[in-house]
Amino acid sequence: MPFLKKHRSLISAIILVVISLVMLSYHVVNPAVEPGFLRKLVLDLAVPIERAVNMPVQALGNMWKRYLFLVGLERENRRLLQQNALLTRQLVQHQEGYLEGLRLKKLLSLSESIDYKAVAASVTGRNRKSLHQTVMIDKGSAHGIKTGMPVVSERGVVGRIIETSWHVSRVLLLIDENSNVDSIAQGGRGQGILQGDGNNRCFLKYVPKLEEVRLGDAVITSGICGVFPKSWLLGTVSRVTKGESGLFQTVEVLPSVNFPKLEEVLVLTERKKGRKD
Repeated sequence: MPFLKKHRSLISAIILVVISLVMLSYHVVNPAVEPGFLRKLVLDLAVPIERAVNMPVQALGNMWKRYLFLVGLERENRRLLQQNALLTRQLVQHQEGYLEGLRLKKLLSLSESIDYKAVAASVTGRNRKSLHQTVMIDKGSAHGIKTGMPVVSERGVVGRIIETSWHVSRVLLLIDENSNVDSIAQGGRGQGILQGDGNNRCFLKYVPKLEEVRLGDAVITSGICGVFPKSWLLGTVSRVTKGESGLFQTVEVLPSVNFPKLEEVLVLTERKKGRKD
């Protein structure tokens, strides 16, 4: 029959295994019987047959154990990655808090050394789409802040308050085209009006050509109009052009405050009692 021819080897192996089991069972029941030649042959063949049967089972068991091990290893690796991400976020937050503390400590030290009462505030927003150079801070009228008050940092003048609500205020930056501050070039004492150009630069205008202004001179507030206290740093002279015509020289000033990186400011609210310029 085609079936018997096709599976002849398998059938022979099954018959051999059955005969071996029968003989082994008979010997277990009658242990005193001396094993004959066929019995000895079955015993010799039993070991390789058992090994052949056990090898796939053992291999399958090892594969299953390895699979379980890899699954557990993957879970542990995923858990460690999540824990590492959490610890990294916490470390970044702690570092940011530490750096913010250092900056606020500088502002606090500054507020204690000046003649004005001050309110510390954090920059919460920047108006990047508007033509005006302004920032938002997280303090408002509820904290004693009013329109027109000067805003400074440990590096120098930032600008002035132009709008307030209860807990938020808008600051017009020194570099805005609408910002005008009475100023002095400290070296030769030449006076002028510092005006922003809307592009992170300022120009000291209306300085007569006869006045001596040098590169690197500090430009400070004059205190004439009363908006900004006297002698606050505005920037340094980066270029001077006198030209052939006109009465005034062109003085370009690099602001002392790094406005793109500005994060904390002081709003000067009122003069401390008993202090004079």
